[in-house]
Amino acid sequence: MKFPETILRGIGQVMFQNNWLSGLIFLVGIFYNSWMLGLAAIAGTCISTISAEILKYSKEDIRNGLYGFNGTLTGIAVLIFFQFNLYSIIALILGSFLSTIVMKLLKKMVPPFTAPFVLVTWSVIYSLLFVFKTPLETTTTTAKNSLNLISTFGKSFGQVMFQDNTVTGLFFLLAIFINRKLTAVYAIYAAVLGSLIGWLLSESFSSINAGLMGYNAILCAIALSAQQKKDLMWVTFAIILSTGLTVGLGRTGIITLTAPFVIATWIILGLKAILLKNS
Repeated sequence: MKFPETILRGIGQVMFQNNWLSGLIFLVGIFYNSWMLGLAAIAGTCISTISAEILKYSKEDIRNGLYGFNGTLTGIAVLIFFQFNLYSIIALILGSFLSTIVMKLLKKMVPPFTAPFVLVTWSVIYSLLFVFKTPLETTTTTAKNSLNLISTFGKSFGQVMFQDNTVTGLFFLLAIFINRKLTAVYAIYAAVLGSLIGWLLSESFSSINAGLMGYNAILCAIALSAQQKKDLMWVTFAIILSTGLTVGLGRTGIITLTAPFVIATWIILGLKAILLKNS
C-alpha cells in the first residue's frame, strides 16, 4: 500500500490534507465529474512523485505527498485547457516532471504551496498556444442575472481542482471535514466571503455561480487556519486580498489558476513575520 497511499496523500495535499482517505475522496469527486480528469489527476501525481524518487528527494516529503500535489493540478489543468492529443500528453508528462523540480527549488526560498504548478502550467499553456499553435479548449457559460447559492458554494470547492461540478465540490468539502473539522469550517467561511467580495467587486453572476470567486479564498483559509482567534483576522485579510487579485488578474486576460492564493498567502506570511520580528 505504500505507493498508492503516497499517491492519495499527494492528491490530498492539493488542499493541504495529509491524509490518504481525504485524497481518495478528492479522487472520487473528480471521477464523478470526469473520468478523463480523474485519470489525468492520477497520472500527474504519479509522474511528479516518481520524478522525486528518481531525483532522490526527501523520502519523508515524498511519502507525505509533498511532491505529488502540484503534479495533480498540472495533469488536470492540461486536459482542462487543451484537447486530449499527443501535444497535451507530452505537456502533461513534462509539466508534472518540471513541477517536482520547481517545488524543490522554491522550498529553499519560500513556502511553495501551489506556485510550482502555477509557474509550470503558465509555461505549458503559453508554449502550446504561441509556439505549437495549439488552441485552447473553450467552454460556453450561460449568462445569469441572479445568484445560485448552492452552485456558488459547491463549485467554489470544486474549482480548486478545476471541477465545475457542485456535487464534486461537496465531495471535496467532505474530504476536508474528515481530516480536520476546524479547517472545513474555515473553508466554508472562505467560500462564502470570497463569493460575496466577488459580488461587491461587480463580478458577473455567472463567474460567481461557477465558483471562480471562492476557490483561491478557500486555499488561503486552509493554508492559514489555526486555533488562535487572531488567525481569523489573517484568514479574512487573505480572503479579501486573494479575491481582489482573482478579479484583477482575470480582467487583464491572464489565466489566474491559483496564483492569487499563492501571492496573497505569501504577503500575509510576510506581514506576520515582520510583526513578530518587531514585537
